Amino acid sequence: MSDLILHHYPNSPFSEKVRVAFGIKQLAWKSVQIPNIMPKPDLMPLTGGYRKTPVLQIGADIYCDTQLIMLELEKCAPRPPLLPPGKEGEARALTMWIDRNIFWPAVGIVMGAIGDKLPEAFYKDRSEFSGRSFDPAKLKAAAPFAAEQTYAQLVLAEEMLADGRPFLLGTAPTLADCALYNPVWFLKARLGAGKAVPPLDRLPRIVDWSDRMASFGNGKPADMTGAEALDVAKAATPATASVAANDPSGLKAGQKLSIVPDDTGKVPVSGVLVGLTADRISIVRSDPRAGDVVVHFPRAGFIVQVG
Repeated sequence: MSDLILHHYPNSPFSEKVRVAFGIKQLAWKSVQIPNIMPKPDLMPLTGGYRKTPVLQIGADIYCDTQLIMLELEKCAPRPPLLPPGKEGEARALTMWIDRNIFWPAVGIVMGAIGDKLPEAFYKDRSEFSGRSFDPAKLKAAAPFAAEQTYAQLVLAEEMLADGRPFLLGTAPTLADCALYNPVWFLKARLGAGKAVPPLDRLPRIVDWSDRMASFGNGKPADMTGAEALDVAKAATPATASVAANDPSGLKAGQKLSIVPDDTGKVPVSGVLVGLTADRISIVRSDPRAGDVVVHFPRAGFIVQVG
């Protein structure tokens, strides 16, 4: 198998979702650190414009969004499983709930506390990324509400742990644990400073659970430059993909498509359809620096336009 190459930056919470999965599976991987704001000159040739973090690269195959990145890791390294037999749907459904309903209010807490300490370039970048003004004063004013919304969601996970189970779905960590670790880690890493930050100070089981998750570490990373990753892509051939026959969308192999997230970072990526399954859509595109690459997206949370 080709190297697992993660394009990320240290403070990225969604990157930590993937990094802790590397730790659970004790995987070796290549670490390409990218800027936390645009421009990202060594990433765009691979993704065709997709700017969210992280991105997983395996040879000339580029995986966008942690929904799909985690499924690909499960294919590459199925033991120990993050999608335990019989609970795959439950783990994925919990993950979507966490990513969509817990992450953003948790970010609101952090930005309310540190937003006025960040550089002007960060404000401009995140305004463009989110499609709304990044106003530190408004974020600070909204932080108490964000804390209560985060608590209202996290308390559900706290109740899941009330029977003494060590992880959300039982005795071993799953995809759902990696997803929940993302916002909890972000709160602790940015605001904790050795103490429980609100609303974690009201959630002792979540705090203990997060310590268990932290003990897995981040696997076995080795540094790689963005230029080296581009060379890997250019020298590789994308894996074979296929388009499911009779897909309800009516999409057909060879169609020109553009794909864009439905929430933030709404930059369309264009290419030719080469892969389509129930959970992913894949397009081939070419770049002078990366060569021919296949960029893979999850179906959920992305808008597909023909032409």
